[in-house]
Amino acid sequence: MSELIAAAPAAGAQPEIAMAGAYPDFANPELLAAIPLDARTVIDVGCSGGALGAAYLRLNPRARVLGVDADTTALELARTRLTEVALCDIETDDFPFDLSGGVDVLVYGDVLEHMADPWAVLSRHLRHLNPGGSVIVCFPNVEHWSIVYRLFTGQFDYDHHGLLDRTHLRFFTARSMRALLEQVGLTPCDVRSRPSDQGPASRFVEAITPALAALGIAPSEYLDRATPVQFIWRASRNPRERLVVISTMLPPQGGVSDVRVIEPAAALASDPTVFSAVREEAEIARVIDGSPHIAVLHRPLLVGDAGRARVRALIDRGFLVVTEFDDHPDFLAARGIDVNDLLTFTGVHAIQTSTEPLAATLSAWNSEIAVFPNAIRDLEPPANFTNPDRLTMFFGALNREEDWGPFIPVLNEVLRAVGPRLHIHVMHDRGFFDALETPHKDFVPISDYVTYRKHLSGCEISFMPLADTTFNRSKSDLKFIEAAAARVIPLASSVVYGASLRDGETGLLFTSPDHLRMQLLRLLAYPEAARRLADAARAEIAANRMLAYQVRARTDWYRSLWARREELDAALRARVPALFM
Repeated sequence: MSELIAAAPAAGAQPEIAMAGAYPDFANPELLAAIPLDARTVIDVGCSGGALGAAYLRLNPRARVLGVDADTTALELARTRLTEVALCDIETDDFPFDLSGGVDVLVYGDVLEHMADPWAVLSRHLRHLNPGGSVIVCFPNVEHWSIVYRLFTGQFDYDHHGLLDRTHLRFFTARSMRALLEQVGLTPCDVRSRPSDQGPASRFVEAITPALAALGIAPSEYLDRATPVQFIWRASRNPRERLVVISTMLPPQGGVSDVRVIEPAAALASDPTVFSAVREEAEIARVIDGSPHIAVLHRPLLVGDAGRARVRALIDRGFLVVTEFDDHPDFLAARGIDVNDLLTFTGVHAIQTSTEPLAATLSAWNSEIAVFPNAIRDLEPPANFTNPDRLTMFFGALNREEDWGPFIPVLNEVLRAVGPRLHIHVMHDRGFFDALETPHKDFVPISDYVTYRKHLSGCEISFMPLADTTFNRSKSDLKFIEAAAARVIPLASSVVYGASLRDGETGLLFTSPDHLRMQLLRLLAYPEAARRLADAARAEIAANRMLAYQVRARTDWYRSLWARREELDAALRARVPALFM
């Protein structure tokens, strides 16, 4: 068992992280993901340097994030990050803020174990919690195998940090924390563990399996309790009915899967009353008996008997079926698919899409449609405008020569005139890269979405041409919000983007090659004005285009679909009678 001694986490061991007062300046990613994304007012109790609240504000800039702590050094840093902070004794003082509008979320990140009477503290704080509000508690797991191992060897030594922090006054298991939450009048919603190394825990459990058997404890069940270093409980006051939303996802291409599936699924899961996951269609199954179950199929190709069987199988499992589709159906016709033979739109209960023009087109097949525009999940810190003598223009696309072809002569003219002052960074489209007559260019092949956004964020201008076609007019403005969120100036055609950006305020529009020349030279001539344009574009996204601002609308729509499922079943039966034979 000597290897377990080496594997046991030392209570005071910490990675190399900057400190905020007495504790690491660190935003716990699992705790961040557990906070409802659409909260209006959040109080971080024991906020330290405000790292968690700052990370949340990048997800939900409209939120009012308040922090309290007893560490004056940490609060000085938190004051630069959060909406308001206050120095107070959490156990005795009330919150010194204007809470006339109530509180949506109370966050206790490794805090309650430091209190003499966490029951009393929570009860007092809950006076401010709005109906439907949430309490998020992250706490060290006293059942962790390393603590049990130390007890076996006669050790229970406190240290400066970790599971046995010398300031811990209370110790909790996942079950005892649930009991605490119930005792103060909350309804526990879910519990999750923070990632932990299961290898040492498994070896420890294997070693004590005979003892567990003698006690009637299943080793697998004990391993689940003894592996996590920390648990996160989410509880609510008067929570809504649980909702299950399970989505499928096509293989990633560009940012479509991230923006339309992965990120919305994570956003929905931030609501403690929603179970949201991405799964293979064959793995979709009921999760919570008695709750609404919605299956969201990402761009499904539902054809003939096979398509009917797929939808019927989901209906038989107790799901209401929604198609997620964000392209004009003409692209299917271009691939030899007769849209009128598809069940993708007619053979499901409802459709969700990204633009009003698409909704108008798709309504010819199904009138139950919701529009959820593409949105930004997080505002990463800007990484551009570092070289005052050069601007870099980004172009990322694939097989779009019809869009960029007419502008190549003007681009080459400008590139010859300005030399190294304009650099072109091309991703994916080799044809566009080869057409540029300049040494001041570089090329990056197709990549994952995270890499794509990283390359975009290092540029100052994003070139976004779209020809005036029926297909393009139904496209979303995803490239605009991606660029603007990264503080990159959108330099865009009026097709699609004319409805999104304010010309000269949050980007620049062009309608012809000559107009593009004028706008590009304008940016190069006035770099300080260009920077102001980029800042305004980012502010527009922060104010209006964050995914956080859609969460409630999405969950309300799914719940309304379920409430009307008899009506929707009848409409589906009328469109596709064979589904019900």
